[in-house]
Amino acid sequence: MNGSAPPPLDLTALRPLHLPTGGGGAVQPEVVAAIAVGFGLALLVGLVRIVRARRGASLRRAALRELALAQNLPPEPRRVAQARLLRRLVRTLKGEEAARARGPAWAETLDATFATDFFRSGPGQALTDGLYRRPGSTDSEKIDDGLTRLLSRIRA
Repeated sequence: MNGSAPPPLDLTALRPLHLPTGGGGAVQPEVVAAIAVGFGLALLVGLVRIVRARRGASLRRAALRELALAQNLPPEPRRVAQARLLRRLVRTLKGEEAARARGPAWAETLDATFATDFFRSGPGQALTDGLYRRPGSTDSEKIDDGLTRLLSRIRA
């Protein structure tokens, strides 16, 4: 064929198995350390997610509880209490600067915070630019239902 010797048919010419240096045991310290670090990081990520979920759930529960208390008030104080609640929620979720917005910018901030158009073109307008209107000009039940729906979707 090409002039080289055919391979031997017995296994005596094979070299013995060579393990990496320092790898005398089945468990190597580097592998154990990597597994421990990975497990620790996974545990840390899980704990952070649990804390964030509880914070969001507690914020949602507190907001819904305060909204329920406001629903027992007469129409004018109810709207003021709801507007104050929204201001505090935006301050908590988006920061002090977002909570200082006024007029149409406040409606846009609320809509962006809750991913809706409830405050710019829905019944929520009464909470952004209609706080000084006559109480009969807005439907309190629609506002209550809309706020309950929006607050129940809070994920902080």
